[in-house]
Amino acid sequence: MAVELSAAGYEVYAVGRSKTALEELRALRAEITPIAVDITDRDALEAIVSDLQIDVLINNAGMMPPLGNFADMRVSDIDATLEVNLSAAILLTRLVVPQMRERGAGHIIFTGSAAAHTAFPNIAVYSAAKAGIAGFAAALRADLSQHGIRVTEIVPGRVETQLYKDILDAEARAAMYAGNVAVQPIDVARMVVAVLGLPASADVTRFDIMPTRPTSPSGTK
Repeated sequence: MAVELSAAGYEVYAVGRSKTALEELRALRAEITPIAVDITDRDALEAIVSDLQIDVLINNAGMMPPLGNFADMRVSDIDATLEVNLSAAILLTRLVVPQMRERGAGHIIFTGSAAAHTAFPNIAVYSAAKAGIAGFAAALRADLSQHGIRVTEIVPGRVETQLYKDILDAEARAAMYAGNVAVQPIDVARMVVAVLGLPASADVTRFDIMPTRPTSPSGTK
């Protein structure tokens, strides 16, 4: 998304934990400004936002806890899943929307998941967090549309990202994405650019983007 938005002429500030990943991103597009910070660090986020005018906010950070039955899930994994996938997005949005409301314009995008809208086994808390995003996005739109602020929820199915890199080995991930059964990140990015390019009077409230070929029930973004 950062690369495609930069190529489309947006001034992009890319926030992430990994300095290495941010450097690789900057190598792809020198115009991108990398910001290394953990989105669960509230003080750091507030300091960053206070110095920027943000016209488009994309809440894309996420993590997948180890797959398994909820009854066996560690409390620490529950906390981390809710904090990264839901609470941090709500906080960052809260830091940004006052300036958007003051200007009477802005666009907030959330990366949700098909898991928010369909039940899958072994990802109960992840599904709950993404369902929270879906509900928050809808209610936020009701709060902010009168101020000219647009809100969009992205609802992807399986996307070939690094979401599972900490919980599945390379062989398992390769098998998951074999057979052309995953949406590519650039597909989502191009949709985001297209949605942002619509006139301010049109708000795409949600778009679903799924692999054309069927995937297994556990293959959600």
